[in-house]
Amino acid sequence: MVGAGSGIEMNRGLSDKWFYVLAALAGIGIGRADVALGDLPLTALLVVMASMLAGILRPVWPWRWAVVVGIFIPLEVLQAYALGTVKPTPAEVYGSFLTFLPGMVGAYVGAFLRRATENLMQGK
Repeated sequence: MVGAGSGIEMNRGLSDKWFYVLAALAGIGIGRADVALGDLPLTALLVVMASMLAGILRPVWPWRWAVVVGIFIPLEVLQAYALGTVKPTPAEVYGSFLTFLPGMVGAYVGAFLRRATENLMQGK
C-alpha cells in the first residue's frame, strides 16, 4: 500500500507540476487569443483541444485540466479590461466563464480515450 507521503506519490506530484504549467500556459495563450480575436467558438475549440490533450496525457482527475486551462480565459479578459486595452462587452465576460463547459467535455473525452486505448492494448 502506498501512503500519501511515500516517494511514489511525491514523484507523481512532481511530474504533474509540468503538466499544470503547460495547461496554465495554454490557458493564458487561449485567453489572449480570445481577447485579441473576440471569437468565442474559436476559444471554445482551443479550450477543448488543450483540455483533451491534458486529459489524454494525465487521465486521473480530468476536471482539474478544465479548471487550470479555463480559469485563465476570464482572468485575461478581466486583465484586458483593467488595463484598458480592450473594452469587453458583458456578454464577452460571461462567455469567457462558459469556457469551463467545453473544457470539461474535452478533459473527460481525453481521459476516456486514454483509458479505452490502454484497455484495447491490454486486450480487455
